[in-house]
Amino acid sequence: MAHATTLHGDLVSLRTATAADVAALAVIRADPEVYRWWRGGEDLAATVAGELADEEEHSLVIEYEDRIVGAIQWSAEEEPDYRHASIDIYLDAAVHGHGLGTDAVRTLARYLITELGHHRLTIDPAADNAAAIRCYAKVGFRPVGVMREYERGPDGTWQDGLLMDLLAAELDAESDSARG
Repeated sequence: MAHATTLHGDLVSLRTATAADVAALAVIRADPEVYRWWRGGEDLAATVAGELADEEEHSLVIEYEDRIVGAIQWSAEEEPDYRHASIDIYLDAAVHGHGLGTDAVRTLARYLITELGHHRLTIDPAADNAAAIRCYAKVGFRPVGVMREYERGPDGTWQDGLLMDLLAAELDAESDSARG
């Protein structure tokens, strides 16, 4: 994320993730409530380190009250006729339900649209992850369709994903209505 190292939301700050963050992020990922949606094998530290090293993914840590509470990632399709960005996020289960995920997604979405010029964003939670779907809807993401048997679950069975997207004008409309 060469364009910005720190983004500030109403509740959280997002900063570029570094190797020093791997241990804290691996602990968050190991929590059963997080691991349920964000697996990564037996060595979660290696998984997180690999994600941070992936040049096509831009990983940021989510900080709240001076501690790491999760990570948010984005990647971009740069083919001009299909250009858009995708977001993914995980949060410490101890802070679920406090609006931090919504703030983090909104903050990154605003950056991707206003600073990097993306007109469309996507996110793809598990189809049965109701809390994540509510979070993304609060930012303005809308369901596009179910991706059947999209990813393998921890028990080895295929599970559906929900494709959601957000157009730039919808984020602006959401922001304006939130201001009242």
